[in-house]
Amino acid sequence: MAEKSEIRYVSPKETLAYGLANSGQVFGYNLVAGGYLSLFFTKVFGLPSEAVSTMILFLGIWDTVNDPLMGAIIDKTRSRYGKLRPFLLLVPLPLAVTTILLFSGPLILADVKQTTIKIIYMYVSYFLWELFYTLGDIPFWGLSSAISPSPSDRTRCISTARFLSGIIGGLSTTFLVLLMDLSENNIIPLSLPQVFCLMSVIAATFGIGLFSLSGVACKERVIQSVKEPSVIEGFKVMFKNKPLLLIVCGNVIGTLGSLAGVFQTYYFAEVVNINSLFLIINLPGTIFGWVTYLLIPKLKKKLDNRQIVFLNAFTRVAVATVIFLIGFNSYNNIKVIIPLLLVQNLIFSFFNTINMVIPTEMIGDTIDYMEWKTGERNEGVSFSVLTFVGKLTGSVSTSVATAILPLIGLTYKTVNGTQITVKGDNTDLWIWAFFILIPQFLGLIGVIPYFWYDLTGDKLQKIRDDLKVRHEELSRKVSGGEARE
Repeated sequence: MAEKSEIRYVSPKETLAYGLANSGQVFGYNLVAGGYLSLFFTKVFGLPSEAVSTMILFLGIWDTVNDPLMGAIIDKTRSRYGKLRPFLLLVPLPLAVTTILLFSGPLILADVKQTTIKIIYMYVSYFLWELFYTLGDIPFWGLSSAISPSPSDRTRCISTARFLSGIIGGLSTTFLVLLMDLSENNIIPLSLPQVFCLMSVIAATFGIGLFSLSGVACKERVIQSVKEPSVIEGFKVMFKNKPLLLIVCGNVIGTLGSLAGVFQTYYFAEVVNINSLFLIINLPGTIFGWVTYLLIPKLKKKLDNRQIVFLNAFTRVAVATVIFLIGFNSYNNIKVIIPLLLVQNLIFSFFNTINMVIPTEMIGDTIDYMEWKTGERNEGVSFSVLTFVGKLTGSVSTSVATAILPLIGLTYKTVNGTQITVKGDNTDLWIWAFFILIPQFLGLIGVIPYFWYDLTGDKLQKIRDDLKVRHEELSRKVSGGEARE
């Protein structure tokens, strides 16, 4: 099925709205991604690393039940707005409020001395934020499959979403690290708690304002069956979908590969002591990453999605090994480290961009596979897998990294109301190893299940061909018979 022969159902304007919505969502999410949540709770809120690690791990495990449950509820939803858009219309306001509450703890409890009360606040605020984030995230990515019956439309929407999220969504961490450096060097009259609170307010207004476009300006065109599946049926579909389970297994067993993102935060904050240095390190890679979006269609003509997964994993290990060895004796010398990390990030940016698109496409393929096999679509449960695996990966890696900190000699103590860093003799070397090398080898085992993944080549093409007529017919009913050439 050639792309040129496909009908285009999603206009450029709607594609842009979907992309802007993702950029707003990511703007807020980046404040808790990587090591920033851990750094906030330990260094800014002053909570014990053990308590932070336990909380993040506990709620990460809860996501393995909570996200598929939310996905099953979404799949059961039927309304004149569809099954996904009602959540996208209702979630932004509570998500905005809980974002501010999450990062306002140090200010709200500034006069509270009891650590137990602060820990309770951490649990409650993060749980509420994560709940509303889930209720928005699952239907948002489910919409990437339901927005059109055309694979080309879906690829354009996903690529636009990931592209814009890299530009606009990435601004939150840019502002955050700049403000952190300015605060710690007493250049601006803001403390670190005030910096995080300010960024949460911006995320709640600007970021989530953009996210609301997903419910207001986007449509569901792939119509659902009249029958409402039960929540139990929604759970069952996940275990019937072999390709989906292989993707889940691959991501779960490769979870510790995400340790690099957490230790990156601590590397710049505690080894080189320049939070904003990562902006310089990432800039060339970010620019090249934008170009990569244009290269994805060409790459996919030569390699299928499974082959791209393999290429990504093995290239990362090879590059990381070389970078680690070259920087082994100079990991705190920025004159050596800057060019090394520039080269690494330039290479990794190519694969980071691809990873923003390919896994989402693969989930969409598994949804088509189940419709081809059973006659029913399950965007809610299927994309809940994408979201819970992403959050589980982030939660486990952040929890494990936070638990590792005292083991490698990194702790914090409060002196006159200020958090002071305490390090051991080899702490910086261990941070360098966990930042550059160890996670890449741990993540390599995540490719093993993909040896059995077979939604590629002729089989995938047959599924798309068989569904093509049905999708176009159903989508015309929803869109009033209009389609854009």
